[in-house]
Amino acid sequence: MTEGKTAAGLWTLRYTFLNSTYFVAFCTIHACAAAFLLARGFTNTEVGILLAVANIVSAVFQPFVAGIIDKKGALTNRRFILISVVIIMLGSVALLFVRDVKAVVFIVYALIYMIQFAYQPVMTALCFEYQRAGSKINYGLARGLGSASFAVTAWFIGGIMEERGVEILLWVNIVTMAISFIVALTFKKPDTSDTSDTSRKTSQIKGFVSFIKAYPAFSLFLLATIFFFFAHNMINDFMIQIIRHLGGGETELGYSNFLQAILELPVMALIGYVLKKITSSNLLVMSGFAFLIKIAILIFATNMVMMYVSQSFQIFAYAVFIPAAAYYVTNTMDDSDQVKGQAYVTSAITVGGVFSNFISGIVLDNLGITQMLMIGTAVCAVGSVTATIAMKRLKHKAEAAG
Repeated sequence: MTEGKTAAGLWTLRYTFLNSTYFVAFCTIHACAAAFLLARGFTNTEVGILLAVANIVSAVFQPFVAGIIDKKGALTNRRFILISVVIIMLGSVALLFVRDVKAVVFIVYALIYMIQFAYQPVMTALCFEYQRAGSKINYGLARGLGSASFAVTAWFIGGIMEERGVEILLWVNIVTMAISFIVALTFKKPDTSDTSDTSRKTSQIKGFVSFIKAYPAFSLFLLATIFFFFAHNMINDFMIQIIRHLGGGETELGYSNFLQAILELPVMALIGYVLKKITSSNLLVMSGFAFLIKIAILIFATNMVMMYVSQSFQIFAYAVFIPAAAYYVTNTMDDSDQVKGQAYVTSAITVGGVFSNFISGIVLDNLGITQMLMIGTAVCAVGSVTATIAMKRLKHKAEAAG
């Protein structure tokens, strides 16, 4: 019993390192994107266009990669992670030397932003792949500690940026991706397993249309996810502008990111227990309404206190959505469709980011913060209704799927 617990703890610890390094870089690449690009001379509109382009490419790229991985060829979840961290590390090095050439900064930053998003569903799929192979990994705990790493990074990074400039973000990327490469290189799946990926059936679902027919509830929920993350990305990608509107700065940006991220830890760590009481489909609907409340509060915010109140709803929104979606895919889809399922979730999140980045930047430059937030709230409200219909009225898995 003790040996089993020790082995489980070691697998979880190693997977936690992968999550932690990922989310440290997620903080510096995604949460601080606007701050970095504005410091390099980009306008709000240009920031929105850059992030939209990166998200568009990522949304197409993620299912494409998932399809290749599902075919059980040379590209595995682990190998794709290794490739991704190398690209991010080299891209960050390049940005240290290229400061004033906007076109180059645009291309390189869009690339590392896209790649960093693209390997997120692969990280999730890696966990469940290893679990099927006999590794005892506590996904919720590891994912929650990843969020805690984001929180700690956010707490310190704002003040350091104010003192030393945005280049510190690139140095953090380089160091964390180097660590991630080493961990991933040594994180090998057990060789002895009757449930390894090679023994799994090949998916009978060919293309997105077949996927929609096979999983109707989840497919409509992907549309709701786009709406949720239109609002979520609006807050995150332009948080520095919202905070400045409320009288804060980069330090408050760090505090705000810290608050929402640290609140994710208890929910994600206890998600296994929560799922015994509430189904993953009900949790997903609940999270949608939390996204709505979170952005609606900001319409009426007049100071940083209200900003922090809004960010506190992260505990019911993103913190619930991410693990609930991962378990929903695992519990309702065939093994051979699960990498695709995880990828489609992240693709929907990414598509939401595409529209958010493009529209938010333009609205922000031409109308202002309040109008931007009102649009985000309206879109999120549509998403909440759509999610309720998807999970309450449709079948989770169609008969004779595929």
